[in-house]
Amino acid sequence: QLPSSLSISISISISISSMEEEIVLLDFWSSPFGVRARIALAEKGLAYQSREENVFNKSSLLLEMNPVKKQIPVLIHKGKPVCESLIIVEYIDEVWKHKSPLLPSDPCQRAHARFWADYVDKKIHSLGKEMWISKGQAEKQQKRSS
Repeated sequence: QLPSSLSISISISISISSMEEEIVLLDFWSSPFGVRARIALAEKGLAYQSREENVFNKSSLLLEMNPVKKQIPVLIHKGKPVCESLIIVEYIDEVWKHKSPLLPSDPCQRAHARFWADYVDKKIHSLGKEMWISKGQAEKQQKRSS
């Protein structure tokens, strides 16, 4: 007969590994938001299935899992979607608390981390997007001139 503490730890590890087996990430390889979700999964050491999405021809799974914004990344855990990369990171951190934390334990430091993540999304990413769009427009204009 096993001591009860041993059987408890065995059942806990079994339930944790079964939770990890049910992770799917809908993503696109060059998406900075997808990178954020992949980093969070890697930091927690979680195994997951990655499904590459064509952002110009969205799959029915993506449209079903994120019907409001129809964007990647989407984390699917136990068949339920979690959308938006910052929300995905916080979800991963909350669900897999037994692994090393992604955010500081101090509320003020956590607020600062969230501030900078939001700043990157609103300022730096939007600037990069504008540059990418303007480059594409410049190339189109150059082709028309040729």
